[in-house]
Amino acid sequence: AAMMAERGTPADLLVGHSWGGAAALAAAAKATGVRAVATIGAPVDPSHVERQYDAVVDRVLSEGSHEWFVGGRTLVLKRAFVEDVRRAHLRDRIGELDLPLLVLHSPTDDTVHIDNAGEIFREARHPRSFVSLEGADHLLTARGQAQRAAHIISAWADQYIHGPQPAGDTSQVAKSSLG
Repeated sequence: AAMMAERGTPADLLVGHSWGGAAALAAAAKATGVRAVATIGAPVDPSHVERQYDAVVDRVLSEGSHEWFVGGRTLVLKRAFVEDVRRAHLRDRIGELDLPLLVLHSPTDDTVHIDNAGEIFREARHPRSFVSLEGADHLLTARGQAQRAAHIISAWADQYIHGPQPAGDTSQVAKSSLG
């Protein structure tokens, strides 16, 4: 987000999935130009999710980064990311967040329990919204689930992104992958 702002194209919307959702929540307050935040399957306490990947996190912390295969993809997790998320104190950040927040989560998520979404939602101030992604797994791998989440986020964010802009605001919507 900082790099985009430095280039003159600040992100209007931060969207993060899983640990990326935790990162979006942690970064939102300091990110220039951000007008709304959406999370998908995000943990309220990222250390809880680390337990799902203990061996990977141990290697990341000792080696600086590590690849692992999850959901049909090879991902690279870096030490700086893990350390940043650990230091984020998300409950405090969520409570102080002065931006619209959309929380999406599946009640059948076996990686990050839906109770995390409830805690994020309870900690947040209004405007806040919650959408249950029934039938989805954590990685939204079932046909159409990722697209469904994207459509929901797009419809929700429209009022914040395309609504009246503060004077002098030249922000643009950042198009990036979820995660």
